[in-house]
Amino acid sequence: MSHPILITGAAGGAQGSTGRRIATLLLERGIPVRAFVHKFDERSEELKKNGAEVVEGDLLNPASVHAAMKNVKRAYFTYPVADGLLEATAIFAWAARDAGMELVVNNSQFQGTPEAPSFRNLQHRLADRVFDWAQVGAVHLNAPPYYENVRALVSSSVAEQNTVFLPWGDGSAVIPLVGAEDVSRVATTLLATPGMPSQRAYDLISETPTVSEIVATLGRVLERPIRYVAIADEQWAEAAKARINAHAVDHLSHLWRYFRSAGIRFETTDAIRAVTGAAPQTLEEFFRANAEAIGGTKH
Repeated sequence: MSHPILITGAAGGAQGSTGRRIATLLLERGIPVRAFVHKFDERSEELKKNGAEVVEGDLLNPASVHAAMKNVKRAYFTYPVADGLLEATAIFAWAARDAGMELVVNNSQFQGTPEAPSFRNLQHRLADRVFDWAQVGAVHLNAPPYYENVRALVSSSVAEQNTVFLPWGDGSAVIPLVGAEDVSRVATTLLATPGMPSQRAYDLISETPTVSEIVATLGRVLERPIRYVAIADEQWAEAAKARINAHAVDHLSHLWRYFRSAGIRFETTDAIRAVTGAAPQTLEEFFRANAEAIGGTKH
């Protein structure tokens, strides 16, 4: 592949870090990568040592996005759960159209609900249409919350109190989930395979456990009883705002409210196996791989 593949979010974020995972997987295949990072630091230096061309830029800066797309025909677009998604999407789609992009793999959110569960989810639905209208070969990865999101939500309280404190209702709510590793493998396969993907959107749902099943799985992996204690939305938001931005707090608050009240039994999909040829990671496998980070040594 003569043209480098542009990967946004390549330095990695606090949880899923799909951009970094994809950059690494492509480099392991010997495919040239142009890693788009917000700033040069030790993470970008590691990418450079692994063979990536690293460029510094801002997805909200049209000039830097246009410059990053020089001699690029394929790209991965992702944007953090923060303000600016629609603006960044419009800038990226504009630059991609000017560059004659043939494929943009877009990291979106799941859309298997009659209405958008949150304003952020609505923004993703609108962003997807912007990419479609730009005619840049957009393919959307519609993903629910990541296993990594669950880990971030429960690790501290499980390690300290063997308890999950979340506004997820009485335990019967279904939470559709997928591993960031599998989302990254799907994106990598689509970007690395010549020609266009067979679909314009892929729904990536690996598991559909209830809250009680999530907690039971965690207890089984950690080999000790883990309690679930339902708390109010306001309690969770107050505690969360010290760790995540207001945009993310609003999105997640509405998402939890939707899951516990919608009464929808989400269904798993076979897209990950169909695209990559391998079975998706299970929640239990993820918990086992991350047991130490979730307080696995406390008894």
